[in-house]
Amino acid sequence: MQIELIKKKIHEIRGTKVMLDHDLAELYQVQTKSLNLAVKRNISRFPDDFIFQLTQIKWEELVTNEKSNSLRFQNETLKNERGKHRKYLPYAFTEQGLAMLSGVLNSDKAIEVNIGIMRTFVLIR
Repeated sequence: MQIELIKKKIHEIRGTKVMLDHDLAELYQVQTKSLNLAVKRNISRFPDDFIFQLTQIKWEELVTNEKSNSLRFQNETLKNERGKHRKYLPYAFTEQGLAMLSGVLNSDKAIEVNIGIMRTFVLIR
């Protein structure tokens, strides 16, 4: 897992370094909906300081301020048919939420990605 790629997907929101659900889904090679469903099925593992949903204002601010490809409107990557627009605001996972996510997503890819994410967070500190 490339540390530079992961670094680009880490953002600071509310004074905390976080990763957004759609970026994680891309790394895990799953749909954002599937990732969020796995979290909701195990919601007791994710208190408010592990995961939170962005407000519309914060999401728009993040997209506007970020000129790189790491933050883009989801509809840029979707087809012109169903699912064109993002229905729900993104979820932000703190470092603790990311660690908990590794226990919820049980695949070899999830393990590989989580190891890379944890190493990246350690390097950032």
